[in-house]
Amino acid sequence: MKDKVTAIIKKYEGDSSQLVSILQDIQAEYNYLPRTALDKLSKKLDIPQSHVYSMATFFRAFSLKERGKHIVNVCQGTACHVRGADLILESLERQLDVKRGQTTMDRGFTLETVNCMGCCATGPVVKIDDEFFGHMTNDKVEPMLSKFKE
Repeated sequence: MKDKVTAIIKKYEGDSSQLVSILQDIQAEYNYLPRTALDKLSKKLDIPQSHVYSMATFFRAFSLKERGKHIVNVCQGTACHVRGADLILESLERQLDVKRGQTTMDRGFTLETVNCMGCCATGPVVKIDDEFFGHMTNDKVEPMLSKFKE
């Protein structure tokens, strides 16, 4: 882990003004922000741990908890909400056997919600990793998930 974090910091030439970008790269590498990585980052950039953690907790996109291999986001924006996003979320919770904010026992999936994905015309929308699924219905949930199950 330490070599990967060092390489990411080196990519930004140790520039502490790039903290958010460095955190994004660390999260992309591990799918969350491990404590050991944040501690190393604090030392390498010579900035207080409190500053690193304040940035890591300020942005909702960052996670301090280990997450699953696949991140499932359900849009909860107004357009998606009125088109049944809550029903899609409930279906995902049943299919994955987790509640919003939780990770499956096998660490395959983490289920999260977001306020808006900007895909209002195709709502309700679910995003798994970087793939968007629009016009979601309960009937589409299982086939969508099966694409990501190993």
